[in-house]
Amino acid sequence: MKKYLPILRKSPFFKGLTDNEILSILHCVEATTISKERASYIFRAGDSTEVMGLVVSGCVLVIQEDLWGHRNILSKCHAGDFFGEPYAASPGAVLNISVVADEDCEIVFLNVQRLLVTCSTACEHHQKLIRNLVSVLANKILILNDKITHVGKRTTRDKLLSYLSAESIRHSSLSFDIPFDRQQLADYLCIDRAAMSTEISKLQKEGFIKTNRNHFELNVYNGTDLKNLHFTR
Repeated sequence: MKKYLPILRKSPFFKGLTDNEILSILHCVEATTISKERASYIFRAGDSTEVMGLVVSGCVLVIQEDLWGHRNILSKCHAGDFFGEPYAASPGAVLNISVVADEDCEIVFLNVQRLLVTCSTACEHHQKLIRNLVSVLANKILILNDKITHVGKRTTRDKLLSYLSAESIRHSSLSFDIPFDRQQLADYLCIDRAAMSTEISKLQKEGFIKTNRNHFELNVYNGTDLKNLHFTR
C-alpha cells in the first residue's frame, strides 16, 4: 500500500493524517486492491456492498442504466476520489448505481463498517477518519445537487449553459477542461447527443463559447457574463 501514499495523502478522506496513520487505517479497514480493465464493471446495480472504492489510478464512471442500455452518468471519479460510500455504510442496501472503469484503473476497497464501530486500539486518527468520511459524504451531496440543477433546466441550451457556468466557477476561469467526452456529457446532462451538438454549434456561432474536444472557453457577450444571460443559478 505504500506505493499509493502520494495519492492517498491528497484524498480528502485522509486529510490531516500522517503516512503512518494512513497505513494504520488501511490495515484497520481491511484495505484490498484490485485492477480493472476499461469498460469492466466494479459494482453492479442490484448488488450490495460492504466496501467503498478509492480510485488510485485511472478513472471510473458512476452510472445508472435501464434495460434498454440508456445511460445516465452521475459522476466521474479520478485518482483520489471515492465511490459507493452511502451503500457501504448502509448494511444490506441494494445498489441502484453501477460503477464501470472508464479506463484501466486500480481501486482500493475499504470496509466502511470497520469505521463505524469503536476501534480496538481507540486510536485518535480513527476519529479523524470518521469526520473526514462525513465531509466526503457531504461533498457528494453537493455534487448531486449540481447535477439536479443542470438537468432541471427546461432546454438543452440551458442545461449546457448551467453546466459550463458551474465548471467555469469551479475552475475560477473562463477557460477550462471538462472531465467528459461528448457522449459522456450528453449522458450526464440527460440529453440527446445530436441535439447537444447542435446547441454547441449554435453557441459557438453566436459567440458565447469556443470549444475543442473537452476544452471550453466562455466569452463575455455585450459586457455581460455568460452565466447571467439565459438562466439564474
